[in-house]
Amino acid sequence: MSQTVAQLASAAGQAANAGRWQEAERLWREVRQLEPNNPQALFSLGIHALQRGERDAGLQLLQAASKAAPHDKAVLLTLANVQRQRGDAAAEREAIDAALAVDPYFIPALLARGNWLERHGSAAAAAATYRNALKIAPPESHWPAAHREQLLHAREVAARHSRELTAALLQRLDGVSSELPAESVSRWREAASIMGGSSVPYRSESNQLYVPRLPAIPFFDPAQFPWVSALEAKTDVIRAELDAALATRRDRFSPYIAYNPGDPVNQWRELNHSDRWSVLHLWRAGEPVEENLAQCPATAAALTKVDAADIGGLCPNAIFSALAPRTHIPPHNGETNARLVAHLPLIVPPRCQLRVGFETREWQVGKVMIFDDTLEHEARNDSDELRVVLIFDVWNPLLAPEERTAVRTLAAAAREFAQRYGI
Repeated sequence: MSQTVAQLASAAGQAANAGRWQEAERLWREVRQLEPNNPQALFSLGIHALQRGERDAGLQLLQAASKAAPHDKAVLLTLANVQRQRGDAAAEREAIDAALAVDPYFIPALLARGNWLERHGSAAAAAATYRNALKIAPPESHWPAAHREQLLHAREVAARHSRELTAALLQRLDGVSSELPAESVSRWREAASIMGGSSVPYRSESNQLYVPRLPAIPFFDPAQFPWVSALEAKTDVIRAELDAALATRRDRFSPYIAYNPGDPVNQWRELNHSDRWSVLHLWRAGEPVEENLAQCPATAAALTKVDAADIGGLCPNAIFSALAPRTHIPPHNGETNARLVAHLPLIVPPRCQLRVGFETREWQVGKVMIFDDTLEHEARNDSDELRVVLIFDVWNPLLAPEERTAVRTLAAAAREFAQRYGI
């Protein structure tokens, strides 16, 4: 491009940005007189023609611009829009595909292809294309304003298709569920949900020690744990000690989430230093809280009968966990899959749920629940009353007894390393 052409093009762009359309068009015509196949001039003059309603003239100029600059994605996508207005579906698709041949990750072209497929009767292909666009799009907070509406539509189409496919898969699965072992039905419902795109596989995400090759089991069968029945039999006396603590030592309950100023709180912002999720510690990070244990002797005695995980600096932990009305504990992951988390529900109003991975369950007073908290999990109290459970750590029964030593060894080595380097 000569200096004169470059100056004219710059002046034309400034005029267009200022809304001086006639001046801009005149300048682009001057550019074209000097360079008849200048793609920028052809494209801009084509846009001017379209703005005047001269669709055929605009199309010819855009086609010439595309011939002069065959890898210009903006020109190709504009051509596709014009062909759509003309009702030429084949030419529209050809231009969209040409843009994606230049850049398969060009989000506007992916959205355009999804829209084309949606309009021409291929719902599944449209959903798949929209899903691809969403995968490579930035986080929603950074969506470009020009494409936000299209991306929202893409998400809704993809989600609707996933719901419909999942429902079809589950309906077919229901026909064979009676032939499956009762304990495996939930697994296959989750498989259908993942296959349909309604959920993703939930994998163990340990914040500290991850033990490879342990199955990612959301909820364990309480029958696997010999101590469960004895603990459940103590529900009433443990509840009595909880009631006494709530009545006379409520000040001993402290916010479970307590990040320091300056710490990244992420999903914990609303609960940080909040009494909406408060706990009374009986054991904390492997150390007994003697004052609270002394006030709850029956609970303390009952906890000595469980197979408590003892990993120095981490556990055992044992707490009365109080979740205020209308409070949501957001999705999060635990510290290590070497241990499991057990709940003995004590105060459970309606509309209280615990989700671990794909499975959601309701607490039942006096019925122990045991789960792997390194799978994403969240809890809700959607009632107008307080919900309280006794929470404590137990060993993952899938670890061989000898492996517990390896767990303790690695945990101790990590603590010593941190202390040595002042971490």
